Amino acid sequence: MTHQDRIDIRTSGHRDMHDITEQVARIVQASGIRTGIAHLFNIGNTGALGTIEFEPGLKHDLPELLDRLIPPSRDYGHEEAWNDGNGHSHLQATWLGPDLTVPVSNGQLALGTWQQIFHLECDIKPRQRQIVVTVTGEG
Repeated sequence: MTHQDRIDIRTSGHRDMHDITEQVARIVQASGIRTGIAHLFNIGNTGALGTIEFEPGLKHDLPELLDRLIPPSRDYGHEEAWNDGNGHSHLQATWLGPDLTVPVSNGQLALGTWQQIFHLECDIKPRQRQIVVTVTGEG
């Protein structure tokens, strides 16, 4: 059995993080699937998904770390091609990845107590994002 839905997010630009755990949990519940997986995919090259303890410190620390590892700069090959200021955005999003898979057990996301699902905007501009959630398994 498979169920698919989408989550829409409006971001404010670079470093904007959203906790989407409850939205994904509602989709899993609506699917009727008791045992399986929930796969999430961010449509677009400059947004990323992952899990984290979604608290103010880490909400600040993760984007800060990414900016230290892959700093905003005009010194990327992407800038030579497009000159749009977001070469680091593509690299940061690629580093984290556009997708996430979470087990579904007893009709619920199998997450730890302090583990939430996040979307991180890596682009320099506000974006309207769509995340496709596909729940597969047995009812």
